[in-house]
Parts: sequence; structure tokens; C-alpha cells
Amino acid sequence: MTVNPGEMVGLIGLNGAGKSTAIKHILGLMVPHSGEVRVAGTTLEENRDLYRSSAAYVPEQPSLYPNLTVKEHLQWTAMAYDLEQKVALSRSEELARTFRMTEAMNALPDTLSKGMKQKVMLMNALLVSPALLIIDEPFLGLDPLAIRGLVAALDEVRERGSAILLSSHILSALERKADRLVVLHRGRIIAEGTPKEVKLLAGCTEPEATLDDAFEALVVKAEGGRPLV
Repeated sequence: MTVNPGEMVGLIGLNGAGKSTAIKHILGLMVPHSGEVRVAGTTLEENRDLYRSSAAYVPEQPSLYPNLTVKEHLQWTAMAYDLEQKVALSRSEELARTFRMTEAMNALPDTLSKGMKQKVMLMNALLVSPALLIIDEPFLGLDPLAIRGLVAALDEVRERGSAILLSSHILSALERKADRLVVLHRGRIIAEGTPKEVKLLAGCTEPEATLDDAFEALVVKAEGGRPLV
């Protein structure tokens, strides 16, 4: 599959379909048995530093350093990606306002809710504006205003030319925002295209048909017509 600059691709599938495995291969945590993964035109073997610095990843479960404040996490990320200090500071303040985290910038992770920890992870990834941004279940744990802020921030990142690979079970959000979808089932792509194209591939031609309807139809077909429940 391909994720182009300025494009958001939604990666969907049942639990165990291969979404996390695909992401681990892209991040270089697993070695493919065949084929290759390229980010920003290079493989991990060809240019490890360029490959690593061209991608940012937000996992489903927040993982933060217990002794670093929110502000220090952003400062650490800026140094790791060699961002200019003035630009990083301005962008950090902007992200704090977007995610309503200004008053929590000096807080340690243990004092934050799970949703706030997720916001910190997203802020660090969005601070970088990498060539490829990978986000796993970004909407879980976020309040409605944070979701709206995230969507606006992702639109901005796309306008800057970043490619976004977004894995989520909240198909209604992907149907509205994703440029293309990749449907995985048992490690294989069973459908790919715009949300409208995926619904047509699933045979969901009714105007009221949703992406959830199309996804169920595709999985049932891939399972040989057996019902899911």
C-alpha cells in the first residue's frame, strides 16, 4: 500500500487482522519476509537516520517519561528531531491551546488523566510535522473538543505535505476525513480506495449505507459468507 504526501489513509480491520503488524513493519520493529518499506523514499537499511527522522508514531496506549513534564516532553522531542528552538516553542504553545493543555504544561504524567496523556502523545507527534505520521486509535479517550482540535491539526499537517496513516475502529470518523481506506483481513488487503469506492466494492450502493455496513459486508465475503456473530 502507498500513503502519499498530503494524504490521510485509514487502516481498518478486525482485531488480529494485521494492522499492528503492518505498523510495526513500517516503524522498523519487524523485518518483512518479502518486499520492502520505504519512508521519504528510503528504506531503514539504506539510511537509518533519515528513515527514523521521517516518521512519528502515536500508539494506542500513551507511553510517557514519568519524570518529564508535558513541556519537557515537547522540548525533548524538539531536540530529538533537531527542530529550531524558536519554532518549536511557538508550535508547542499553539498545540497546547489546540488541545486545551496550557495549564498542564508543567504537570507530570502521573497527575494526568488517560485522555490528557493521549493529548501529550499527539502534541509531540504533531510538533514534528514528519513526512509520515502514524496514529493508532487517536480518538479513544479524547473529549469532543479534543477530537475537533485533533481533526483540525491533522488537516493542517496534511496541508504541509505530511502523509498520515490512521488506524481506527471508529469508521464514521474515517468515512468523513480519510482520503483513502485500506481494509485488512487476516494479513491481506481485501479492499482499497476512497470511502465511496470501498462501499461500492462491498456492494453497498444504497444512499444511506455507511462505512460500517460496507466493512461488515467485506469481512463476511472474505469469510466465505459466514455471519460475524
